[in-house]
Amino acid sequence: MNLIDFGFQDSNLFAHMPVFNEISYVGHDEDKVRQYKAIREGQACTILALNFIRDDEKMLWDAVDDFVKRSVIDAASGVRGLHIFDLLTIDIHKEVKTFKHSEFTTVIINEAIRLAPGEVTMIKYSSAYALFRKATTEDWGKITFKTAVDVFKDKPDYIDLLIKRLLKDFIFPREPVILLLNDLSQNPIFDLQNQTQQTRLKKVIADLIPNSVEFIPEVYVQDKNGARELLSGSRLQ
Repeated sequence: MNLIDFGFQDSNLFAHMPVFNEISYVGHDEDKVRQYKAIREGQACTILALNFIRDDEKMLWDAVDDFVKRSVIDAASGVRGLHIFDLLTIDIHKEVKTFKHSEFTTVIINEAIRLAPGEVTMIKYSSAYALFRKATTEDWGKITFKTAVDVFKDKPDYIDLLIKRLLKDFIFPREPVILLLNDLSQNPIFDLQNQTQQTRLKKVIADLIPNSVEFIPEVYVQDKNGARELLSGSRLQ
């Protein structure tokens, strides 16, 4: 299932990234890291994407999470069968102001009616992108809600520890690996003026080079100010 066919590359997760020919979803692990397989310029690659927010802004994510969850719960009363709703990404700053609960509920119900058991589709509403699967047909309706957002509890100085943790299993990649850190915070953690943070980031990025036999992992951090490729230090448009 090529998520690009559903406009996923226009989502807030991929809008600033290089253009891909294909993006498919693999799943997420216990660290809330979502893994995708992609093709870029004919080359297969692995994308590790993490949505995260700073600890003191967690209430903002909780509010949007409740909005979406409420729509999913209400939609369950209007469908038949067991479904899984997996929210991949959402622009929390936009939706906390503009989210329309009843509209989203209707969108979910309409998609559920069209799906046959075993089928998967992508639901898009405003800035929300979710994978939606119908597991079985029943006389009753149930929708299991899933999402994955990490709460960054360390000081901003130590964002490099996040990179180390997420790349621990990809030190010697057999194909290109892209790590995408998607900061949902209103006050972004990445800060060019934070000397300690920038020094630590440069070191962890430099350490990736001798450890990689063939492919050097690409590391991007993006937030409300745009995206930056950390290895080159360049800002993406």
